[in-house]
Amino acid sequence: MTKAELIEAVYSKVGISKKESADLVEMIFDTMKDTLSKGEKIKISGFGNFVVREKRSRMGRNPQTGESMEISARRVLTFRPSQVLKNDLNGGEGPVDEEDDDGDDE
Repeated sequence: MTKAELIEAVYSKVGISKKESADLVEMIFDTMKDTLSKGEKIKISGFGNFVVREKRSRMGRNPQTGESMEISARRVLTFRPSQVLKNDLNGGEGPVDEEDDDGDDE
């Protein structure tokens, strides 16, 4: 789904103008960007968590030349879906009990 498709979905479901829908979607994205750039976590109940993690610099290897090189420290964005979202994606099933996953119903 693209941003334009998201704006169209808001427009059709909420009933506000396309301009207002675009402004609303932009406002939400800007708020999320500002929050994440401060290093704060975003938790959306029933959807998941967006978390910024700090990665240290480390030694790596250039796969083309085999030469060792330093990979610089950086911040990365991670997303962890909620159990509700995971269940929706998997057809409403609950967590699978791994000990009894052989399908013999015993």
